[in-house]
Amino acid sequence: MFVLPSTHTLLQHYCFMSEKPLKITQSKHSRNRRISAKTSVSGELALDYQVFDEIPVSDTFAWNNLIQTHLTNGDFDLVLLTYLQMLLRCVRPDKHTLPRVLAASCRSGDIFVGKQLHCHALKLGFSLDNYVLTALIEMYGRLDSIDTARWLFDKSPSRNSVSWTLLTRFYIMENKPGLAIDMFNQMVDLGVEIDSVALATAIGACGMLKSLQQGRKLHEIAKKCGLEFDVLVSNSLLKMYTDCGSFEDAREIYDQMPSKDVIAGTTIINGFVRKGGFNEALKLFRQMNMDGLKPDSLTFSSVLPACARMAAHKHGKEIHGYLLRNSTDLNLVVQNAVMDMYVKSGFIEYASRIFVRMKDKDLISWTVMILGYSLHGQGVCGVDLFCAMEKKSTIQIDQVTYAAVLHACSTARMVEQGKFYFNCIKAPNVSNCALMVALLARAGLFEEARIFIAEQKIERHVEVLRALLDGCRNHQQLALGKQVIEQLCELEPLNAENYVLLSNWHANSARWDKVNKLRQTISDMGLKPKKAYSWIEFQNKVHAFATGDVSHPRSQKIYWELECLRKKMEDEKHQPNPDFSLHDVEEERECIQIGHSEMLAISFGLISTQPGATIRVIKNLRVCRSCHDCAKFISKIAGREIILKDINCFHHFKDGFCSCDDFW
Repeated sequence: MFVLPSTHTLLQHYCFMSEKPLKITQSKHSRNRRISAKTSVSGELALDYQVFDEIPVSDTFAWNNLIQTHLTNGDFDLVLLTYLQMLLRCVRPDKHTLPRVLAASCRSGDIFVGKQLHCHALKLGFSLDNYVLTALIEMYGRLDSIDTARWLFDKSPSRNSVSWTLLTRFYIMENKPGLAIDMFNQMVDLGVEIDSVALATAIGACGMLKSLQQGRKLHEIAKKCGLEFDVLVSNSLLKMYTDCGSFEDAREIYDQMPSKDVIAGTTIINGFVRKGGFNEALKLFRQMNMDGLKPDSLTFSSVLPACARMAAHKHGKEIHGYLLRNSTDLNLVVQNAVMDMYVKSGFIEYASRIFVRMKDKDLISWTVMILGYSLHGQGVCGVDLFCAMEKKSTIQIDQVTYAAVLHACSTARMVEQGKFYFNCIKAPNVSNCALMVALLARAGLFEEARIFIAEQKIERHVEVLRALLDGCRNHQQLALGKQVIEQLCELEPLNAENYVLLSNWHANSARWDKVNKLRQTISDMGLKPKKAYSWIEFQNKVHAFATGDVSHPRSQKIYWELECLRKKMEDEKHQPNPDFSLHDVEEERECIQIGHSEMLAISFGLISTQPGATIRVIKNLRVCRSCHDCAKFISKIAGREIILKDINCFHHFKDGFCSCDDFW
C-alpha cells in the first residue's frame, strides 16, 4: 500500500497563505464541474470536490491530466489543491506528477512549497528521475540561486541536455555569459547530446560577450551537428553576428537561410539600423514584404529609426501609411517610433498630431515630444508640455526626461525654470551639467556659468566647454571664446576642428602668420578637418553638394540663381553677417558666400521645385552666420519655408525669421 509522505506542513502552509475562502469554477476540460474550496486559518482544509470522487484512485494519469489543465490555465492554487487531494486519497504520484506541481510552485514564486515538494521527491524515490531533477533545478535556479541549482546538478548522477541548458540559461539571466559558455563547452567535452535549444542558448551568450571568436566556434559546432539552419539556431546566429558587429557574416547567414521568418528579418534590420546602415535596412524591409513575410510591431519599431532622417522622410511616410492601411497593432512602442521618426525627419507638426491623438502615453512618448519641440526651436512648447505631463500624468519622471526639459529651457533661454528642473535631478551627470552651462551661456550669463562650472568641478570636460563656446559664439564673446578653444586644443590635441576654430579666430584679426602656423600644425600631425556637405532630396534622388561645388549637372543655373538673390539682397541693403571668428569650418571662410554647400542645396531646391514648396536641406556641420542670414532673406523674398537641419538643430526659415531665434 502507498504510504503518504508527510503532508501536514504543506497543508498548513497552503491554508495559512489563503486569507479568504476560494470559490473556483473548473474549466471545460474538467467535465464542467463546479468545485468549491474553503480554507480556514486553523489549518484545516475543507474540500467538497465531487469530481475527485469520480476519478479512480489508481488512475494517476487522470489526476495528472487535471493538474496539467490547471497549470496550462495558470491556476497554480488549483494545481496544489489537486496535488493535496491526491495525497489525501492515497493516490501515488508518479514521475510526471511532481514536475508539474514543481512548475506551479516555481511560477507562483513559492520557494517554501518547492522545498516541500523536493522532500516528497526524495521520499517517493523520484529525486534522480530526469524529469523531476530538471524541474527541481529550474525551481531552485529561479526562486533560490544559481549556486543551489548548480549544487543539485553536480550531485546528480544522471544529467540530460535539458538540465545542462537550464543552468546555461540561468548564468545568462544572472549576466554571466562567460560561465554559460563554459557550461556549454563542458557539455561538448563530455559528449552530451547537443540540441537546438542548448546551441541557441550558448550562441546568445556569445552575443552578450561580443565574442566573435567564440561565436564562430559555436557556428562550426552547429554545422557539424546539422543544426546550422534550424530556425532557432540560425536566428540566434543572426543575432549573435549583429551583436558582435559582423554584418557580413549576419547577411551571409540570412541569405542562406532556407526558410526565413519575421524574427530573422527583424533581427538583421535592427542590426543594420544600430550600425547606421539605414539604406540596407530599408532594402531588407522591402525584401521581407516581397518574400511574403508580414512585418510585426517589433519589425516596424526596428525599421522606423532608419527613416528618422530628412533624406528618408518619404520612406517613413510610406511605412506609416502601410501601418494604417493594414490595421497593424499600433502599440505604444510603434506609435513612439512613428512620432520619433517624424520629429527627426523634420515634420514636427505630424509628430504633434500623433501625440495629441494617442490614447495612452508613456514616459518615452512625452520625452520624444518635449525634446522634439526643443530641436525645432519651440523650447517654450517643450517646457509647457513637461508641465502638462506633471499635472496630468502619474508617470515617474527619470533623468532622460529632465534632460529633455533642460534642453527645452536652453532653447527658450528660460533660466529660472532650467535651474529648478536641474535641481530636481538627484544625481546630475556631466551631460546634465553641460545643458545647464548651455542655458546660462545662451542667456549671456557667463559669470554664472563660470561659477557653476567651478562648483561642479567640470572644467576639463569637452562637452561642457563646447556648450560654453556656443554661448560665446551667440554673444560674440571673442576673448572668452579664445580661452575655451585653447582649453579644447589641450584636452583634444588630435581633434582637427579645435585647430580650425583657433585658426578662424586668428583670421578674424588678420593674424595670417598664426593662421599659416596652425595649418602647418594640422598638416604635420596628419589631421584631416571635416569637410562641409549638404544634401537635398528631389524626385527620390539625394543630391549632395560640397563647398564651392561645380560638379552638379545644373551648377550653372544654381550659381545664377544665387547671384540673382545676392543682387536682390544688395538692392534691399541686406548685408549677411561675415563673421567666422568662432566657426569650425575653415574652407567656408575662404570660399565666396554663395558657394557654401547649404546655399547650393537651397538654390537647387528653388530652381527644381514648384513655387511655394517647402525646401528641406541637411548639413553635416554647423551652418555659418552668413548663410543663416541669407536663408532668412530668401525665405521672405521667395515666399518659401526652408527647413535646414545642421549638427545642432532644425532651422525653420519662414517670412524672414528663423525658429532658432538666431541662437544655435
